Amino acid sequence: MQIFHAPATDAHDPQSFLVLGSIRAAAEQPERRHRLLDAAIAAGHQPVEVGPAAMVDLAAVHSRDYLEFLGEAHSLWSANPAAAAEVIPNLHPNRYMAHPPGVRTGIVGRAGWYMADGACPIGPGTWGAALASAGCALAATEAVLAGAPVAYALCRPPGHHAYSDLAGGFCYLNNAAIAAERARQSHARVVILDVDVHHGNGTQGIFWRRGDVLTVSIHADPTRYYPYFAGYADEVGEGPGVDCNLNLPLPHGAGDADVLAALDQALVRIRDFKPGLIIIALGLDAADDDPLGVFHVTASGFQTIGERVAALGLPMVLVQEGGYLCDALGQNLVAALKGFGGR
Repeated sequence: MQIFHAPATDAHDPQSFLVLGSIRAAAEQPERRHRLLDAAIAAGHQPVEVGPAAMVDLAAVHSRDYLEFLGEAHSLWSANPAAAAEVIPNLHPNRYMAHPPGVRTGIVGRAGWYMADGACPIGPGTWGAALASAGCALAATEAVLAGAPVAYALCRPPGHHAYSDLAGGFCYLNNAAIAAERARQSHARVVILDVDVHHGNGTQGIFWRRGDVLTVSIHADPTRYYPYFAGYADEVGEGPGVDCNLNLPLPHGAGDADVLAALDQALVRIRDFKPGLIIIALGLDAADDDPLGVFHVTASGFQTIGERVAALGLPMVLVQEGGYLCDALGQNLVAALKGFGGR
């Protein structure tokens, strides 16, 4: 299987992660790419280096003002000698504050508007890394559209928490959504199946009113887990998108049997939708020993997930989402790739 990756993504090296009121070391580290890539190469997969995504592909998903913010945020922030090394908002618009930023709004206000939380700091290398991450998703999609049955995009930073105009949860550009928009140029219907332990709230939001992209997410119950305000079973889409969003939240502590039962339910809906291509938002943080996870999926479970999705017989684009530094990270990826049709 071809593995699309970008060394340029290492330039995003976040230092901070706000958790329960404490600043901790960020979990989304450049070492993730190295561990995943090394494991895939050792298993016999073919690495392919790619360049950054083009703005035209990003603009198919993200608003122009948001892309402009991401591109200039760090330089504007750094112009203030009192600013920290990373862009981290100290104010967010609440439910009573909804006036969008104008051209003269300062960077502090813009950061609060375009960044959902304290888990998506913007450093000097963030924008370039996000462009390269999206480039991986696009390259894998192009490979599948050209005839490959499956391809894997080693994306970091990840993307499924990013909305069209909002960063959050380690995510800046929604790689799976960008891939889906590219796939839609060749297929009337596309599915995004998200198996990350966290709900793909940004992906859901982007396609909320769309009937041509089915979004399905299997994840931990968000009542006491990120993203908290989305990911519930009654969220089905609106307008043309009604019944084109399926959330399958599971209790914390769910293991292989629970996740696979939810997957079987998801596959029924996917078959009924009759897509031409499926994008898998491949979160490995559902693993038993992931530092941020609350599920207990084993390497065998990841392989079985891949096998059952592959049985659909659809072209598949695998887009890396979560999965953080632990001893089993590379092993879990290799197992998943084997299930999806790799060695």
